[in-house]
Amino acid sequence: MIGRRIFLGIGAQLALAACSRSDTPRAAAGTPAPVPTRLPEMPPPDAEARPRGQVGTETWTFDNGGRAVVIVPSWTKPGEKLPVLIALHGRGEANKGPVEGVMGWPRDYALLRAIERVCAPPITSADLEGFVDPKRLADLNAGLVANPFKGLVVVCPYLPDVDLRKPAPMKDYGRYLLETVLPRVRAELPVSSSPAATGIDGVSLGGAVALRVGLGNPEVFGAVGTLQAALGEDQVTEFTALAKSARAKNASLKLRLLTSKDDYFRGAIAHTSASWKAAGVEHDYADVPGPHDYPFNRGPGAIEMLIWHDRMLAHG
Repeated sequence: MIGRRIFLGIGAQLALAACSRSDTPRAAAGTPAPVPTRLPEMPPPDAEARPRGQVGTETWTFDNGGRAVVIVPSWTKPGEKLPVLIALHGRGEANKGPVEGVMGWPRDYALLRAIERVCAPPITSADLEGFVDPKRLADLNAGLVANPFKGLVVVCPYLPDVDLRKPAPMKDYGRYLLETVLPRVRAELPVSSSPAATGIDGVSLGGAVALRVGLGNPEVFGAVGTLQAALGEDQVTEFTALAKSARAKNASLKLRLLTSKDDYFRGAIAHTSASWKAAGVEHDYADVPGPHDYPFNRGPGAIEMLIWHDRMLAHG
């Protein structure tokens, strides 16, 4: 296994088809956020803590050809253990292959910029790419004042274009995350090994996979979130059963379904939330402004994901 270490501190097709594999962003909006062409190296472990919002990263490769980018806050105290969040990208990045696809969250979705911004509120309309609900924006900022962002280690593994209608490939990918990626994270990075401090989330394809892996392994996670998850109307009953089973095994498991006004999967996500509520599965549900597209990932997606998991996962 090979790691490449760098330091970053930047301010930087339709709804679900029959096979449930069509969460590719519209071509006209497939332009990632500008990023530096060369990134400075990570400081040595004994370097002084850097300003809040700056992070170190490593790009890892694995024996099976998989890749993951890990993002580690640089402002924490020596010996401090942080929660860890596994963040899965969408189908657009899956189709790019491991080398480029693994950069979905850290580069194309501007997650590093989002970390800087949640560390230095107030969040602005520009931070949300213009997709603003005034009340939600006010609530986000009030929450950041009352409970400042503490920090998460974010693990961004490459996700292949798995068939969402076939559980077996997702189970295989889940085993890879839990038996290969997560053990290395816990061995090499300053993270807590507690399930209460371990979260998983993802957008679109990644949201559906995160939900499947998280609900299928509730003893491993403290929080399972989704952003515009690629769910079908005919899967509501299945995911309700999975959620009920997961909560029965882990009564403290935190759950969230997030969609947006112009999300292809909004109807299915809303129906899933209603079904969970009727079944007594407590969870957070959010319907925010924005399309199913890159600008959403760079704005509300990244910021909402960071804040929710920072609040839900156990620190210290």
